[in-house]
Amino acid sequence: MSRKILRLLSCIALILAQAYPAFAQNRVITGKVIDSTTSDPLPGVTIAVEGGRSGTVTDADGSFRLTVPQSGRMLTFSSISYTTQTVPVTDQNTLLVKLVPSGQELQDVEVVSVGYGTLDKREVSSAITHVTARELKTVAGNNPLMSLQGKVAGLTISNTATADPNSSPSIQLRGVSSRSAGLGPLYVINGVPGGNIDNINQNDIESIDVLKGGAASAIYGTRGSNGVVIITTKKGTGDSKMIYDGYVSFDYLTNTPDVLSASDFRKYRVNATPARGIDYGGNTDWMKAVTRSPTYGQKHTLQLSGGTARNNYFASADYRNANGIDLRAYKKEYGGRLNLNHTSKSNVYTVTLNVAPRYMHTSNSDQGNFNNAITLNPTLPVNDSAGGYRYINTGFFSNNPVENARLIKSEAEIKELDMNASLKVNILKNLYSTVTISDIRSSYKNLNFRPSTLTTIVHAGQTTKTNYASQEQVDYDQQNIEWTFNYALNIRKNHFKALGGYSYSYFNHQQFSANNYDFPFDVFLWNNLGSGTWNGGDKGNGQGAVASTQDDSRLAAFYGRINYDFDNKYILTASLRHEGSSKFGADNKWGNFPALSAAWRISDEDFLKNKVSWLNDLKLRADYGVTGNQDFGNYLSLLLYGGYGYFPFDGITYQVYGPAQNINPNLGWEKAINFNAGIDFEILNSRISGSLNYYVRTNKDLLGYYNVPLPPNPQSQTFTNVGTMKNSGFEVQLSAAAVKHEAFSYNISFTTAYNDNKFVSFSNKIYQGAPFQDMAGLPAPGSPGTIQRLQEGHRIGDFYMLKSAGVDETGALLVYKKDGTVVPANEANADDKQFVGNGLPKFTGSLGNLLRYKNWDLNIFLRGNFGYKLFNMQAFYIGTPATQTDANTLRSAYDSKSKYSKLTNSSTASLASDYFLESGSFVKVDNITLGYSRPVSSKYLQAIRIYAAVSNLHTFTRFTGGDPDLYPVNGLTPGVQGNPSTGYSLNFYPATLQLLAGLQVTF
Repeated sequence: MSRKILRLLSCIALILAQAYPAFAQNRVITGKVIDSTTSDPLPGVTIAVEGGRSGTVTDADGSFRLTVPQSGRMLTFSSISYTTQTVPVTDQNTLLVKLVPSGQELQDVEVVSVGYGTLDKREVSSAITHVTARELKTVAGNNPLMSLQGKVAGLTISNTATADPNSSPSIQLRGVSSRSAGLGPLYVINGVPGGNIDNINQNDIESIDVLKGGAASAIYGTRGSNGVVIITTKKGTGDSKMIYDGYVSFDYLTNTPDVLSASDFRKYRVNATPARGIDYGGNTDWMKAVTRSPTYGQKHTLQLSGGTARNNYFASADYRNANGIDLRAYKKEYGGRLNLNHTSKSNVYTVTLNVAPRYMHTSNSDQGNFNNAITLNPTLPVNDSAGGYRYINTGFFSNNPVENARLIKSEAEIKELDMNASLKVNILKNLYSTVTISDIRSSYKNLNFRPSTLTTIVHAGQTTKTNYASQEQVDYDQQNIEWTFNYALNIRKNHFKALGGYSYSYFNHQQFSANNYDFPFDVFLWNNLGSGTWNGGDKGNGQGAVASTQDDSRLAAFYGRINYDFDNKYILTASLRHEGSSKFGADNKWGNFPALSAAWRISDEDFLKNKVSWLNDLKLRADYGVTGNQDFGNYLSLLLYGGYGYFPFDGITYQVYGPAQNINPNLGWEKAINFNAGIDFEILNSRISGSLNYYVRTNKDLLGYYNVPLPPNPQSQTFTNVGTMKNSGFEVQLSAAAVKHEAFSYNISFTTAYNDNKFVSFSNKIYQGAPFQDMAGLPAPGSPGTIQRLQEGHRIGDFYMLKSAGVDETGALLVYKKDGTVVPANEANADDKQFVGNGLPKFTGSLGNLLRYKNWDLNIFLRGNFGYKLFNMQAFYIGTPATQTDANTLRSAYDSKSKYSKLTNSSTASLASDYFLESGSFVKVDNITLGYSRPVSSKYLQAIRIYAAVSNLHTFTRFTGGDPDLYPVNGLTPGVQGNPSTGYSLNFYPATLQLLAGLQVTF
C-alpha cells in the first residue's frame, strides 16, 4: 500500500515538475489602446490571445493588463466601429495599440462621455450629442461655450452682450424647467461634477458631450434636471509636441440704433410745433462718444504634451487681454492647466492629477451708458466751455455718460483654482476601482469707486456723501469625493458593464463687504475705507457700512448603473441614484432618481444586414429618467431668525431678533420626469448620418413662495414645492459628406429643434396660488406696467397687454377693449389686456458648411431663430414723435414709411400694446473661418496653420429694433430686453462685427 502511495506521489511530482516551467513562462503584457485618428483612449476593446482562452477588455482609459501563456504568439484587438488588428507578441511588455476606424463606419468614430464613464457612440441608448474640439467655432469669446452656440440641437446659448469681454452666456437645454430654481445645466469637467466653466481655455478642450435625455443625466440626480454638459480637456499622448496658438481680434460696431443727428434733432424736435426739444448748441454723436470702435483683443496659448502609454503629461498656459466696445470694460487674464498621468509598470494602478489656476482682472461695463447715448439730446456737448464735463440735467437719466464711463470705476479681481486627483486600482482584469478627490475654488474681490468731482454732485452742492468707495470679497469652495467600482463581463454574445459609486460634495460660500463716503482724497479709491467720515469718524451714520455672511450645504449619494448588450444589437441600460441634500427639509432629505433606456441596432439584424446596400447603421432607442433640481438657496427649509430693529430698555438699546422665515420640513427638490425616443442612422456608405429625437419633460414640485395664514406661521409666505410645467419637442442633428475627394471635400452639418411648453399649474392640494403671475414690468417714463403673463395652460413667454386697433387721426394709439369695442389706449384699463403673441422661438436651427481644398479650409456657419415675437423696446421709448420732450428719437420716428411715425399723440405714448411687437425671426451669418495648414519637414517644426475669422457678419431679419440676437430667449420672460434680476429697460450692449487673425505652430 505504501508503495502505491509513493508511486502516486512520484507521478504527481513529475507532472508538477513538467508543468512548472510552463507556468513560469507566463507573461503579463500591459498597455493602452487609442484611436489612430484622434488619439482618444478606447474603452471596451476586446483583447484575445489567438489559439488560447486568455482575454481581457480595456477599461475607461483604454488601458489593459493581460496574462499571456508561453504558447501565445499573437494578440487580437477588436471593437465596434474599428478594424480588427492583430499584434505579434514580442519581448515588449508594454504596448500602445492604435486601432483604425472601419471603412464602413463614420470617419470620425465617437467615444462618448456618459457620466462616470465612456461608451462607443453605437452603445449609447440615450440622447447624447458629442462635439469634438475641431467642430467648435473660432471666436474670441469670454466663455468657451460661445464656441458651441448653434452646434447642439435643443441647447440654447444666448448672450445679450457678446462684445463685452466679461459677459457670460445664458445656457438652457430643452426649454425652461423652473420658476425659482436654477435653469442652467450641470457642468462636469474631467469627471468632476460642478466644474467651473469660466476656468477653461477653449484651446484645451478635447470634446464636449451634452447629456440631453433624462436617462443619461439621471445618474447625477438632483443636479441633472437641466441637462449635463461634460467637458473633457486634452491629455498627453505618446507624441511629444509643443503647440503655440495666438490671435488678435478687432470688434467694430454694427447694427446700432439709428438716432437723430444734431441737425435732424433741430429739424424734427426743436422746430416742431409744439417744440419737443431744446437746442444747446452742440453737435454730439453720443453713441460714438461712449464707444471705442474698433476695440482690440489678443490671446496666446502655449501647450506642451508628451510621454508614453504609462506616463504622460499635458501642460498649458494662456494669456488674454480684451477690451470692450464701451469706454470702461476690459479683461486681463492668466491661466494654466497641468494634467499628469502615471500607470504602474504592472498596470496595477493609475494616478492622475489635474491642476488649473486662473487669475483675472476686470473692469465692468455700464450698459446704462448706451441707454444714455441713444436717448440724450445730440445738441448737448460732452464738455463745457471750461473744458470740463458738461453738467446734464435733462433726458431720461440726467447725467453725462462719457463722464460716468471715464470717472466711475467698477473693477474686480478674480482667482480660480480647480484641482483634482484620482487613483485607479485594477483589482481584477475586469474589475477596477477609482477614487477621485477635487477642490473647486473661486474668489471675487469687487471694487467700486465714485469720485467727488462728478458734475451731478458738484452742481447739487452736496457736502456729505460726495465720493464713495466699497470693497466686497466673495469666496466659493466646493470639495468633492467620488468613489466608483467598474466591472465588465463578456459571456459569448452577452456583454455586461456595471458601475457602482459613492459621491459626497461640500459647498461653502463666504462674503464680506465694506463701504464708506466722504474721503479726504479721491486718489484713495477703495484702498482706505477707514478715512471716510460718513460711516465712522465724528458722524457714525452707517449701520450698513460693513456686512458679512457665510452659508454651506452638503450632497451625498449612492448610485449604480448596468449596461448590457446582446451581440451588440440589443442594448439595455438601467441606473439608480439615491441622493440627499442638506438643503432639503428634515422630513424629505433623500430622493431616488431611476432611469431606464433601451436601443435596438436594427441594421445588424439578418433581414437588413448586407441586404440594404445604402443602409450602414440604424439604431432605435427610447429612454425614461427622473432627475432633480436643488439649485436654490441654503437654509430655506429652516426656521431662521433675523433683526427686528432696536428696542430701548432701562437706558440701554437692544437689537431685537425674531423669526424671519417659516420652517418647511417637507421642502425638497424639483422633479423632472423625462421621456425620449430617438433614431440614429448612417446611410450611403456613411456619407450621411444623423439623429432624431422626440422628448417630453414634465417638471413637478416647482419651487416658489406661497401665502400662508398668520398665525400659526410667523411669516406670511413659505418657500415650498408647488407647480407643474411641461416641455416637449423634437430635435434633428444631421451631417453629410456631400463631396469627398482626395483634393477637395465638402461637409454639411444641420441642426434644428422645436420646443413647446405649457405652465400646467401653480397649485396643489395643500398650497393654492393665483392662476397667473404678471411678468416683465416696464419702467418710466409713464406707467407701462407688465407686458407678459405666466398663466396656467399657456406657454412661457406669452405677451399679455393691450391689443392694437391702429392709430386714429390725432395720432393716438387705438386698442380693443375686452368687449371688442375700439377706444384710444388711454381709455382702456388693465382688464382689457389680452394674449397677443409669444417671445419664445418655436424653432432654432443652424447650418454648417466645411470646404477643404488641399491645404485650405473654409467654414461657413449660419444660425437662426424662428417663429416668435420681440417687444421693440427702442421703438416704444424713443421710436415715435411723441417720445419724451428733449429726448432723442430713432430716425424712423419721422420716416413716413415707419408705422411708428404715426404715433404723434403723447396721451398714449407710454401705453404698451402689441403695436410694438415685431417678428424676431432671423438668420445670421454667424461665423466664417478661412485657414491654411501645412506640415513642415523640419527638426524644429511639425506643422503651421494660419487662419482668419469673422463673426456676426450679417443678420437677415425684419426686426427693426437692432440685432434680435441681443434679446434674451432663455428664462421666464423671453422676447423682452432685460431680465427679472436686473430689470427691464433700454440698457443694452451693442452688437459688433468681429475680425480675428490667428497663427498656430506645432513644434
